[in-house]
Amino acid sequence: MPRPRSLPRMTYRFRVLGMGLAALPVMVVLHDLQAGWGAWAWTIASGFVWPHLAYWLARRSADGYAAEARNFMVDSALAGSLVPMMHFNLLPSAVLLTVVSADKVNSGVPRLWLHALPGMVLALVVSGFVHDWVVDLPSRTAVIAACLPLMTIHTLAVSANLHRLIHRVHTQNRQLEALTQRDELTGLDSRGHWKAQAERLLERHRHHDEPATLVLLDVDHFKAINDRFGHAAGDDVLRALAGLLHTQLPPSRVAGRLGGDEFAVLLPMDLAAATRTAETLRQAAAACRLPAYPDLRFTLSLGLAGPPKGGGLRAWTEAADQALYRAKRTGRNQLASATP
Repeated sequence: MPRPRSLPRMTYRFRVLGMGLAALPVMVVLHDLQAGWGAWAWTIASGFVWPHLAYWLARRSADGYAAEARNFMVDSALAGSLVPMMHFNLLPSAVLLTVVSADKVNSGVPRLWLHALPGMVLALVVSGFVHDWVVDLPSRTAVIAACLPLMTIHTLAVSANLHRLIHRVHTQNRQLEALTQRDELTGLDSRGHWKAQAERLLERHRHHDEPATLVLLDVDHFKAINDRFGHAAGDDVLRALAGLLHTQLPPSRVAGRLGGDEFAVLLPMDLAAATRTAETLRQAAAACRLPAYPDLRFTLSLGLAGPPKGGGLRAWTEAADQALYRAKRTGRNQLASATP
């Protein structure tokens, strides 16, 4: 659905196109009927003057969205008034009323087509009395040809615009999905996205016996780092750690930030290989230096666990968490593995 501020600007182009093209078959019928100047003036005003007046009214209104909704209703009323002027000539009448109603649906304004219907019917009835309810249904070839631009050009233009809007929505949805899957600070997987991948890896282990190890880690004395160097320094530490997870671990790893300074990594390898990989990461963190904070040092404590026998992700996480607690309790800056 268009944004309220953009609705008048967007609909202006399509109103100029649609009302102008709609006037063509009406004028052909009026020529056949040798209609008077009043019918011609009304048709020209409806098709070629009203679109610009509607835009002017919407632009000067304090509520352009509401003004444009009113303009849509006037569109329907004008279309309804033109039908009796054509003596209900079948094809242009049907096309005109259908297109003007479809425009209400395509506008994205909820139930607008339904709200505009009474005005369209009322205008048709009033115009019918003015023109004595003369009915002449057949449409000759020239009238049919005059309907084609409205049926084709306007329809294709509206369809192209809808395609553009749908593409924009899809793009925004993909961007939103990417944002929900990524931690804003570190660029790692968000907690929810990481857990979903962990569930899948655990399922593959169960069904295909693929090796897997869960590593939970956090930064030692992270609160003290924040207190001494400031929260900006703490953020730099977390970003540096995220960089190490990318450079020191294999590409097949799945790394996520659980919250604060807590991270989780899934390694598609057995516990022994994962232990060697985790030790490489621990050493890299101890050697890491931040240019903006030359006196800052940080270390990691890590807890590792293989997949639980018969348990789910919660049991797996609890086992790795217990191992992490043991690594912290026995001195930090080290790793510990859960007992199989």
